[in-house]
Amino acid sequence: MENKKDNFKRISENRVSKILQLLSQLTNLSNSSFYEYSDEDIIKIFETIDSESTKAKEFLLKSNDKKKKNKRFEL
Repeated sequence: MENKKDNFKRISENRVSKILQLLSQLTNLSNSSFYEYSDEDIIKIFETIDSESTKAKEFLLKSNDKKKKNKRFEL
């Protein structure tokens, strides 16, 4: 049976790999033969990505801090 750390590692590696693959695909939009966009469009896309990334990071760090604070004292 997988422990929590192994489970986190396995799932997070899969999810981060998917995110990186999708970001790589996003660069395909730079082909001006097929797409037209403005600087404002690109700024909006990356502001949204940055915002959601920051939210996820803060949530994970806050959740991790709660675990540390709620740890019982042991001898």
